[in-house]
Amino acid sequence: MASEAPPGDTRPAPLGDAGDAVLVVGGYGVVGSQVAALVRRRHPDLRLVVAGRSAEKAARAAAGIGGATGAVVDVSRPHPLGDLRPLAVVSVVNDPGDHLLADAVSAGVPLLDVARWTDRVRGAAALLATRTPAAPVLLSSGWMAGIASTVAAGLAQQLSAVEEIDISVLYSLKDKAGPDSAEYMDRLATPFEVTIDGGTERVRPLGDSRRIVFPGGREAKVYRFDTPDQFTLPATTGARTVAARIAFDDAFTTSLLALLVRSGLWKLISGQRFTSLRRKLLYKPGPGACHEVVIDVVGSDDAGARVARRATISDPLGQTHLTAAATVIQLERLLGLDGASAPTGLVYPDTAPQLAAVDALRDVGVTVAID
Repeated sequence: MASEAPPGDTRPAPLGDAGDAVLVVGGYGVVGSQVAALVRRRHPDLRLVVAGRSAEKAARAAAGIGGATGAVVDVSRPHPLGDLRPLAVVSVVNDPGDHLLADAVSAGVPLLDVARWTDRVRGAAALLATRTPAAPVLLSSGWMAGIASTVAAGLAQQLSAVEEIDISVLYSLKDKAGPDSAEYMDRLATPFEVTIDGGTERVRPLGDSRRIVFPGGREAKVYRFDTPDQFTLPATTGARTVAARIAFDDAFTTSLLALLVRSGLWKLISGQRFTSLRRKLLYKPGPGACHEVVIDVVGSDDAGARVARRATISDPLGQTHLTAAATVIQLERLLGLDGASAPTGLVYPDTAPQLAAVDALRDVGVTVAID
């Protein structure tokens, strides 16, 4: 085990095999840097390794956190961990070749992955179905690192039967965003599978609208979009219908985008040639803006009476901060730092929901209300 730096020494501790450290891959990015900072705040004695493809950026980010170490981990290449055997790996970047996933599983290192599209969550689950990981793998790529699923499943636990779960999101175009967010928006024209009335259906994005009043008072029309929550929640809660919908805080942009997708025009401009055009419409990252989520769970109690529960989440620091906060909460779940036993094998954020997550969110300035 590597030695720690002496008290008061601002130099990073020797890396060694990082066996007592949390390795944050993508740790100098928009979300990753906030993840590392929040880990340091909530667990000041936990060693951190900030990693990515750039040694210079990793070292600079690590120095800014204090007591952290920079490292090069390139997920585009096989065996990105090399000789590193950290306490846990947190992946906040795309792992398109599953190199980091395979490396962590082979090394028996706990892995938290928050950066997969639904199809890639399915792919990872299929890959892991043929082997039982020696250490837990938490695929937590649902909305905002799976916090919507965590809260939804916590509400569902209080019901005898769950009929419907609806997740509604208000996304600010002025919010901070990284390149992965822009790439996700490029996929808006791709049909996806959802569970409706107990059966699986393939739906087109940005249809099946409903109106929602968000906690800040704004009323908006929200439209279906693809999130891994719709893949995991039916299995973990037994919900017969699960839907995720989104609206942008600019009503014109929301309506225009819905029209472009429904008409097929968005698909026509989905190639590399029109990337800049799509980014001009949707990728306008700013200094940050409030991010709001409404979660509705409907079912019945032990007596068969209808029960409707609602949770609202509002983060004044925006979606990147909420993602980072949720990532740290999921890391605490992965390692059993939340007071519960650490999970085993392949798990999702809603597999073993901890409503203590609500207290953790409030601790970092996120407003959560449960009705």
